[in-house]
Amino acid sequence: MSTYRFPLLDFSNKSVATLHFTWFAFFLTFVMWFSLPPLKPLITASFAMTPQQWAALLTLNVALTIPARIVVGSLVDKFGPRAIYSALLIFSGALLIAFACAQSFEQLALFRFLLGFVGAGFVIGIRLVSEWFPARQVGLAEGIYGGWGNFGAAAAGFTLPFLAIHVYGGEDGWRYAMGTAAIIAMIYGVAFYASVRNTPKGSTYFKPKKSGGLEVSNRKDFVFYLLMNVPMYLILAVLAWKMSPTNLALLSTATTYILYAVLFALFVFQFSQIYRVNKDMLKKGSVAEHDKYEFKQVAILSWAYLATFGSEIAVVSVLPAFFMTTFEGLSVTQAAMLGGSFAFMNLVARPGGGWVSDKFGRRFSMSIILAGVSVGYLLLSQINASWPLYLAFTAVFICSLFVQAGCGAVFAVVPLIKRRMTGQIAGLAGAYGNVGALFFLTMNTFIDTQMFFWMLAGAAAIGLVFVQFLKEPKGHTVEVNEDGSLHKIEVS
Repeated sequence: MSTYRFPLLDFSNKSVATLHFTWFAFFLTFVMWFSLPPLKPLITASFAMTPQQWAALLTLNVALTIPARIVVGSLVDKFGPRAIYSALLIFSGALLIAFACAQSFEQLALFRFLLGFVGAGFVIGIRLVSEWFPARQVGLAEGIYGGWGNFGAAAAGFTLPFLAIHVYGGEDGWRYAMGTAAIIAMIYGVAFYASVRNTPKGSTYFKPKKSGGLEVSNRKDFVFYLLMNVPMYLILAVLAWKMSPTNLALLSTATTYILYAVLFALFVFQFSQIYRVNKDMLKKGSVAEHDKYEFKQVAILSWAYLATFGSEIAVVSVLPAFFMTTFEGLSVTQAAMLGGSFAFMNLVARPGGGWVSDKFGRRFSMSIILAGVSVGYLLLSQINASWPLYLAFTAVFICSLFVQAGCGAVFAVVPLIKRRMTGQIAGLAGAYGNVGALFFLTMNTFIDTQMFFWMLAGAAAIGLVFVQFLKEPKGHTVEVNEDGSLHKIEVS
C-alpha cells in the first residue's frame, strides 16, 4: 500500500481482507456484550426486577472484562489472535445462550458476569491489525477495526428490540433475539479461524520472552506497573461491596468476604507473575538498550482510554433509560435507538481519530480530541425535558464524535510501543477503559445525571493534562529474531 492510499474495498488485498474479517468479529462481540441495555423493559418485566437489581446487572456486565482483557492480551501475544478470537466468539455465544435461558435473577447475574469476558475481544484485533498494517496507516486501520466493531453496541440497540417485539414477539421474544445473536457469533468463530492468518506470509510473529505480565525496562517502571494494577482490584472490591448486605443486599456477608479474599489472592498471584517475568531485570537494574520503552506511555494511554471508552460504555448503558425518563412518550424501541446513537459515530469518528493521529501527530491529535470530549460532556449535562428532542440528539452526536475519535487516537499509539507485547499493552489500556466504566456506573447510582456528565468531563480534562507528557513514537522499535539478530519495526 502507498502512504496515502487506503484501498478499503479491495478485498484481493490480504491486509484489507484481514481488517474486514477482524472488525466484524469485534462487531459480533459487542452485539453480545451490549445486548442487555436495549432489552431492559422486557427483561425487567420477565423477572419483576427492582431498579437495584437492574443496576447490579449493568455493573456485572463490565466487571469481568477488567481481568479478562489482561488475560486475553497475554494469551494473544503467546498463541496468536486467530485461535484466540475464534475461541472467544464460540465460548461467548454459548454464554449468551445460557443467559437467554436463565430462569432466575441469580442465573441472570451469573451469566451476565461471565459474559463480561466477551468484552476482551477488542484486545485481540488490536494485535492482529497491527501485524498487517505499517505505522503510517495503523491509526486508520485500528480506527476502522475499533469503530466499525464498536458499532455492534448501536446495532444491538437498533435490532434486538425489533427482533424481540416485532419478529419473535411474546414474553420470551428477548430470549430468542439474544439466541439469534449468539448463534451467528458461534458460526462466525469457525469461519474466522478458517479465513485469517496471524501475520502476512513471510513475517515473524514476535512473542514475549515470558508470559504472565508485562516486561518493563527498569525498577522505577516495575513499581509504576504494580501500582497501575491496584485500581483494577479496588474497583472490583467496590463491586463486591455494592452487592453486599450493606448496599444492594444481593450477596450474603460471608460471600462478600470470600470475594474480598479471592480478589486479594488474585492480586498477590498477579504480583508474583509480574515479579517472575521481570526478575532478571530487577537484578540488573535495567534491560538491554534495544528492549527499553517508557512505561509511562502505557499509563497515559490507559487513562485516556478510561476517559473515552470507559465513559462510552457507561453512557451507552445509561442513555436509553435517561431518554425514556426525560422525554415522555418515547417507546422502548425509540429510546433504545436514541441511546444507541451515542455509539453510532463509531463508524466514522473512531477511524477519523486514528487517521488524524497518523496525519497530524499522536500527542497533538489526542490533546485536541480530549478537550472536545470534556466540552461535549459538559453539553450533555445541560439536557433536560425543555430541550427539543432533535437538539438533545444533536448534543449526543457532537459529544460522541469526540469520544469515539479519542478511542481511535489512543489505539493509534498502542501498537507502536512494543510489538511483541502489543496484546498485553492493549489489554492493560483496555482494562482501564472498563475500570472507568465500572467506576462511572457505580457513581451513577449515587449522583444525578447532571453530575454524572460533569464527572465524565472532569476525567477527560485530567486525561488532557496527562497527554502532554506522552512521548511521540519516532523511528523504530526493535525485536529479536530467533537467530539473535535484531529486527527493526517502523513506528513513524
